[in-house]
Amino acid sequence: MIRRIHAENYGVYGTRKIWHELHRQGVEVARCTVERLMRAAALRGLLRDRSARTTRPEAETDRPRDLVKRDLLTRRANMC
Repeated sequence: MIRRIHAENYGVYGTRKIWHELHRQGVEVARCTVERLMRAAALRGLLRDRSARTTRPEAETDRPRDLVKRDLLTRRANMC
């Protein structure tokens, strides 16, 4: 039954959804049993919990040099 439900749902259903579907069909089974049987049959649901990362940060780099030679020291309060 687990293989049939998994195949009918395009291999997307994982343990939790198959367990719920079995209960809707009147089959009383523990969720850990469904997990064990799916693992033994090499069935897995589609993982959708993480989205793809579009940017990957580089390692820490040095700050760019000040090419304009700005003077950012304050000489008096509220003055640049």
